[in-house]
Amino acid sequence: MTNRYESPFSQRYASEEMQYIFSNDKKFRTWRQLWIALAKAEKELGLPITQEQIDQLEAHAEDINYEDAIRREKETRHDVMSHVYAYGLQCPDAKGIIHLGATSCYVGDNTDIIIMREGLRLIRRKLLSVIDLLASFARQYKDLPALAYTHCQPAQLTTVGKRATLWINELMMDLEEVDYRISHLKLLGSKGTTGTQASFMELFEGDAEKVKELERLICRYMDFAEAVPVSGQTYSRKVDAQVVEALSGIAQSTSKFANDLRLLQNFKEMEEPFEKHQIGSSAMPYKRNPMRSERINALARFVMTDSLNPVFTTATQWFERTLDDSANRRIAVSEAFLAVDGILNIMLNICDGLVVYPKVIEQRVMRELPFMATENIMMDAVKKGGDRQQLHERLREHSIAAARVVKEEGGDNDLIDRICGDSAFGLERWEIEKVLEPKNFVGRAPQQVEEYLDQVVEPVLRANQDQLGARAQLSV
Repeated sequence: MTNRYESPFSQRYASEEMQYIFSNDKKFRTWRQLWIALAKAEKELGLPITQEQIDQLEAHAEDINYEDAIRREKETRHDVMSHVYAYGLQCPDAKGIIHLGATSCYVGDNTDIIIMREGLRLIRRKLLSVIDLLASFARQYKDLPALAYTHCQPAQLTTVGKRATLWINELMMDLEEVDYRISHLKLLGSKGTTGTQASFMELFEGDAEKVKELERLICRYMDFAEAVPVSGQTYSRKVDAQVVEALSGIAQSTSKFANDLRLLQNFKEMEEPFEKHQIGSSAMPYKRNPMRSERINALARFVMTDSLNPVFTTATQWFERTLDDSANRRIAVSEAFLAVDGILNIMLNICDGLVVYPKVIEQRVMRELPFMATENIMMDAVKKGGDRQQLHERLREHSIAAARVVKEEGGDNDLIDRICGDSAFGLERWEIEKVLEPKNFVGRAPQQVEEYLDQVVEPVLRANQDQLGARAQLSV
């Protein structure tokens, strides 16, 4: 128990792995890696930096003396220079060349890009595992007829597996977007105070080729293909907006899934896992609330609204940089990652234990199928010599009467009984009941499931086999 505010992302939602990616420890360790990369590159290009100095920097890359940095920051009110000072205390022979030629954004912005890439890679791994679970579910239930809805009204039939492919398809679109963002992230590089690299031109006595090579070397040391081609002091904040929008896309897709599942749970056709001792309501012991799906909706709502924050930050940067982006970027970007990580944890938990009730699904199908089968029944009656226009009118009247029994009297759908008793149709009951076979009304749904999974989803899953298998246990 604590008397200070603690983020729900740390207590309830985000994984320890994602929390570490956005932790201060991860940030400051990355700063030191960037200072080492800078020193190595500068040495390689001829500046008076010794291997002994670099060795000393590398020896203390991980054992950060936080107390010294915190004490110094209270004096200087500058986090980067406080950590330069603390690093220098541990590396006295190298303290004069730490951060040489760089501005604060060299470590700050490059670290942000590195952290976002790691965060996206974790999101990608979990997203793939969710898709894998849903693909298995779709294949298992590809043939099970179920009501399909337009305007949330029974329309025609689909299959449980086909509906699952709709969820998968949107997640596959999100995966493509995440892959694109990962592959297109670029370091800020070594751009200097206003992006002109003037300080590095001074260091290298006007040798532009060495300044350009310095940046290429830093990218290589930090495992990036390239740096942004131009910048002010910072990389364009549009990058943050694009990354968070990719996260918002995942929130949108998973929220659609969660809404569908909540409705299906209300219909008693499907439901999310329910633990043996889980309590649905403090007042109503019988309830099985879709709390996981509701939590997905809640977190998704946060991410979707949060995605506007980097948009406004991008639009309101002045010239080469202003600092009004700093405070909100610390919150908006990191918490978007933490929230989507939490969403995917819940998705993994739900999709690993989805419950289907085929008997309820069949019962609901058979209540509506007589209405859906009227055209087929009419065609069969026409083949036996019936008048199409007359039969159409008779079906309209019978359908209205049957619907009245269901809606106003709470009775069963007696449309088939009405048709059987109408001599205008000339059909025996067995002939009509033969039409009422749900699998005859699902179109190509089972084949669509197989084709989509085999041709679109499985190739991606096979190519990422080593990334699959993520699972999540929810604490609350």
